[in-house]
Amino acid sequence: MSTVSRPVQRLLQAAGLLLSAGVIAACGGGGSSQPVASASSLAERATAYAAGPITGFGSIIVNGVRYDDSAASITDDDGTAHGPERLKLGMMVEVDAKSVDRAAGAGKALKVRFGAEITGPAEAAPVADGSLTILGQRIQVTASTVVDDGLAGGLAAVTAGTVLEVYGLPDGATGAILATRIEAKPQATAYRLGGAVNSLDAAAKTFRLGTLVVDYSQMPAASVPPALADKVGVRVQLKTQAGVDGRWYATAVRVGLSQLEERPVADIRGSVTVFRSTADFEVNGVRVEAAQASFPDGTAGLVLGARVEVEGAIANGVLVATKVELDDRRPEKSRVELHGALGALDTVAKTFILRGVTVGFAGVVTWSGGTALDLANGRKVEVKGTLAADRKSLQASEIQFEK
Repeated sequence: MSTVSRPVQRLLQAAGLLLSAGVIAACGGGGSSQPVASASSLAERATAYAAGPITGFGSIIVNGVRYDDSAASITDDDGTAHGPERLKLGMMVEVDAKSVDRAAGAGKALKVRFGAEITGPAEAAPVADGSLTILGQRIQVTASTVVDDGLAGGLAAVTAGTVLEVYGLPDGATGAILATRIEAKPQATAYRLGGAVNSLDAAAKTFRLGTLVVDYSQMPAASVPPALADKVGVRVQLKTQAGVDGRWYATAVRVGLSQLEERPVADIRGSVTVFRSTADFEVNGVRVEAAQASFPDGTAGLVLGARVEVEGAIANGVLVATKVELDDRRPEKSRVELHGALGALDTVAKTFILRGVTVGFAGVVTWSGGTALDLANGRKVEVKGTLAADRKSLQASEIQFEK
């Protein structure tokens, strides 16, 4: 199945394609409400765009840049406003930024949007490699997949019927969703997924997303997108119970991608979803022109499904690349980075909590500006590390004391 990635589904207010929050309910839990900047004001002020997973906090870190989100509007992909506490490790986000200093790794965010790839029930417990299937779609779990604390027992506790919300990327080679974050969603009032339409039957009012049969016969005729056709990318909202015939009934369907806005600075991290050549490919559905780009890791690994980070500028809806890096050649890209004041220090278990994440400091840690003896609740630190085996906590490899 060809999955349509959330960060580049430009079905937002500016395109006039976003269904109202009254039609599609907000993703995820609640947050404090705050004003949402208009698309026109963002277009006037934003000079940079980034899309990728959140890999750290202080404010938020996306694609190696630490964005100050203190004055940013934060919305889910239905346009519902949230507070910064709703942003979590592993969430896929888009950032419109006023400015970015890549040398300093810092930027000023104006707007942050987040959205899950799929919400629905697992068909069975995960297989040996941790992968699972939701609504007919294979979810691939990796060492960098974050599992939310709300999923008691972690992935081992997932059974058939466990409702999950998955943030992730499409794997252009396999059609699977590469999960970046998995949350429990037991109170979901609707299920969601996206993909490319196949086997459209306008008379029966059905189509398939992969192997899943979607029936839109119960939707008002006026709300069925006229552009609905085979190979067209869609997002659908489904009732939470399948019919006796195995069909899943749609309550809303939205279709189409709008063009990315012009940006002199852009940075997208994701999977190669279409590959024509090393000079012409797509990442998460965004076309990349890389004829003049540098390839610090070479081009041999640039293939369909490769995970990459592309820097450049957006012109006429195309990302004109200046640099293309391969994630599998850059282990530092899987590191998590946290900044802030620590709390809940446990010197026996050798853990503390930072930005809502449990950090373990047992084992080999490189210290700067102090040692483990200097740790205290309220001390400001910078922590770098990797996810622990439970995919919920962080195993620190570097801890630096900050003033």
